[in-house]
Amino acid sequence: MQSGLKTAVLMAGLTALFVVVGGVIGGTTGMVIALIFALVMNAGAYWFSDKMVLRMYKAQPVDANSAPKLVGTVEELAGRAGLPMPAVYIINESSPNAFATGRNPQHAAVAVTSGLLDLLSEREVRGVLAHELAHVKNRDILISTIAATVAGAISALANMAQFMLLFGGQPGDDEEGGNPLGIVGVILVMILAPIAASLIQMAISRAREYGADKGGAEISGDPEALASALEKLAYGASRRPMSSAESHPTTAQMMIVNPLSGKDLMQLFSTHPPMDDRIQRLRALV
Repeated sequence: MQSGLKTAVLMAGLTALFVVVGGVIGGTTGMVIALIFALVMNAGAYWFSDKMVLRMYKAQPVDANSAPKLVGTVEELAGRAGLPMPAVYIINESSPNAFATGRNPQHAAVAVTSGLLDLLSEREVRGVLAHELAHVKNRDILISTIAATVAGAISALANMAQFMLLFGGQPGDDEEGGNPLGIVGVILVMILAPIAASLIQMAISRAREYGADKGGAEISGDPEALASALEKLAYGASRRPMSSAESHPTTAQMMIVNPLSGKDLMQLFSTHPPMDDRIQRLRALV
């Protein structure tokens, strides 16, 4: 309950930040438009999040004929977790990673990269799949996708404000309820809003990664397999950053390990908990 309340508060904060940014850029009218846009985005993420993310990563569906071991493992673990069988996808990407998506357990999908299948043993792959199914069981995947959608929109608004300033626009100067801080407020929004959105997104994601690690260990009955997999994945992902994730950085928090190269300053605000801590917690369960 406390985790659910914390997440609800953080999601409300993310939406409120989006509305405030809209107000700074467009005054009262901007706030109203931003609120409507946030509601529309959340509704869109609820219904179409799985399709959007899978399309971003060019994920290909597989079945018992094309990937019998992978699909068979997912089916076995879903049965252990008391979940419906999710759709299974493979992403043709050398960087090792995995994620789950979908609005609820009845409409869930699990995706792994070809690099993950090449790097990990069958036992370790099983541990990773159990982690992703724990996300499905805990209903983390919808919240993560909505958070990524809103955070990305906040960054887009900040970029829009920068564009308006460069070309002589006066954001937030509508006749009624305009931005009292003027250009100074817009500059502050350009700098601080994406950072604030990343911090809120980070707070949402980190707690849920710990929960999915523990839940995955319970589903598989093999916490050491996930701990070993995380060690390999962290090293592999750092050596081969996920190029498709760098094109969609707000979706990075959905992955089991951070898929980005870390060259960007914003990677100081990692959406993933420290890997050593995750591994230590898992091995304490053995």
